[in-house]
Amino acid sequence: QVQLVESGGGLVQAGGSLRLSCAASGRSISTYAMGWFRQAPEKEREFVAAIGWNASNTYYAGSVKGRFTASRDNGKNTVYLQMNSLKPEDTAVYYCAANPNLIPGTRWYQYDYWGQGTQVTVSS
Repeated sequence: QVQLVESGGGLVQAGGSLRLSCAASGRSISTYAMGWFRQAPEKEREFVAAIGWNASNTYYAGSVKGRFTASRDNGKNTVYLQMNSLKPEDTAVYYCAANPNLIPGTRWYQYDYWGQGTQVTVSS
């Protein structure tokens, strides 16, 4: 079992930055692909970013490419999502998820473990 806990969300003005962290426990995630998803009110959960087990593969949704960066520190069993140039449409609950495959996927059903989410609110 893998337990995931996100942190770093909050309220920020448009154009600002936030860095989300996702700390894993229970077992090492060094061989897991990790993903970030988000869900805004009354919208479906959507893919944001994913990073392979050794960070050599990263994928981003078109809406965040060039603004968000996923990274990981396997020694700390933690993954990160650096979010720059935030927009009001980035407002959502952000979730991290763990996929036991080495290569990341962009579909929610490819991930077996999920955190509880952290709220990100971007004001205009």
